[in-house]
Amino acid sequence: MKSKILNKVSLGISAGVCLLSLQAGASEKNLSKPNIIFFLVDDMGWQETSVPFWKEKTPLNERYYTPNMETLASQGVKFTQAYACPLCSPTRVSLMTGLNSVRHQVTNWTLRKNISPDLPHAELDLPKWNINGLSPVPGIEGTCYVKTLPMFLKTAGYTTIHVGKAHWGAKGTPGEDPLNLGFDVNIAGHAAGGPGSYYGKYNFSAEWRHDDRIWDVPGLEKYYGQDINLTEALTIEANAQMEKAVQKGNPFYLYMSHYAIHAPWEKDERFYQKYKDRGLNDFEATYASMIESMDHSLGDILAKVKQLGIEKNTIIIFMSDNGSPSQCPQNLPLRGNKLSPYEGGIRDPMLVKWPGVTADGTVCNDPLIIEDFFPSILEMAGVKKYNQIGGKIDGKSFVPLLRGKKVNSENREFFWHFPHNYGYEPYGVIRKGDWKLIYWYKNSKLELYKIPDDISEANDLASANPEKTKELAIELGKYLRKVGASRPSFKATGKPCLWPDESTQIDHRKYPGETR
Repeated sequence: MKSKILNKVSLGISAGVCLLSLQAGASEKNLSKPNIIFFLVDDMGWQETSVPFWKEKTPLNERYYTPNMETLASQGVKFTQAYACPLCSPTRVSLMTGLNSVRHQVTNWTLRKNISPDLPHAELDLPKWNINGLSPVPGIEGTCYVKTLPMFLKTAGYTTIHVGKAHWGAKGTPGEDPLNLGFDVNIAGHAAGGPGSYYGKYNFSAEWRHDDRIWDVPGLEKYYGQDINLTEALTIEANAQMEKAVQKGNPFYLYMSHYAIHAPWEKDERFYQKYKDRGLNDFEATYASMIESMDHSLGDILAKVKQLGIEKNTIIIFMSDNGSPSQCPQNLPLRGNKLSPYEGGIRDPMLVKWPGVTADGTVCNDPLIIEDFFPSILEMAGVKKYNQIGGKIDGKSFVPLLRGKKVNSENREFFWHFPHNYGYEPYGVIRKGDWKLIYWYKNSKLELYKIPDDISEANDLASANPEKTKELAIELGKYLRKVGASRPSFKATGKPCLWPDESTQIDHRKYPGETR
């Protein structure tokens, strides 16, 4: 196959004199800075891997084959309670800015300028939000004006490389182009959050399925007409860019952001048949082949790092941007799916390997959230001074956890906000310690779960524990007001929906010692 020839071209550099000369070009100053690879997967659920993130292996862990994730887990830290936003653009903006989605207000996915994907609601008028995503310049309508993670890394001497899905800004705005956001290199990133096709033979275009060409993946013309999968093509490009950075003697930040496993679901022929032979139906075999394709990419990148002789000075971070789009069974034992406030929508597989820092095969059960990656990566890169526009960064560095230190996260509060009508009706969420509260705006309903005891969120404890329900409702309402969160309003009256702490479900009398 032609793709094999391309692989040989990209990966066929010998490990002899050529590689020694590449490494010799790096200055002592830059050698002290670690290379950082952020390997982000799209729509990969917590259970869609052979690496168990629960107490024991599940049938889904047995279904999928991700040996390179297994290797990474054995060489670093596995995080069992890593959270993202319930969908793509909010997660990616939080990662790039260190801001919670309530604050940056990119709370749904972006694509077309000034056009929301929200569906009409019979009873609610939906609020304004930053419909056009983030922006590196002020004054762009419907955007969050910010400094980005690669901007700070670039200032610190890093070569910043973007490969794959971007999905930070609407088409026709500055935020759609990674080159405007601090990246030195952009391969295949633009406004759209999914590919036209995964097939080079179709030019990675939606034209073959008579869909909108806005989904067409840009910048990969060299692969047009070839028998190659998008995931493989992006990996070849990423490996070539790493090699160039090493030649220059610069530390690099590679944001390897795969379109996989996002729709359209198209089989990777390299892996598909084995799953059919095991009795999976066509869709499940297709899906499993895409997961293995993603993992194969991870393996190719790990192999390239080793080949370049930079393994001991390269940090690898693995994460997904939200839960699986499948309600069942892909997320079991978790409830819910992509877009939902339940664990199946927001809890994601996360692995980190930092040679000389992380201990092999360790597990961290401390919760963290996507905006934490911003200060963590800057700390890894030795960047100590940085400020976000507006002066506030919500993320907390998890580097102490990588070093095996104990961190008291019992009183830390995590927030989610989805004032939309897309897949789910408007909701807000707070998690504090073991407790999680979900608030539904339309009917001001509160749900309370104790996550460690009920990871499937099957037992709503709001009625049984009114004091904890009220406590968290007050904290959630206080935070939403503080950061200026938007909320829906009722069409019939024009009045805004109640804040969580105004819910008729809670007793509004003060308990002794309570302040509000």
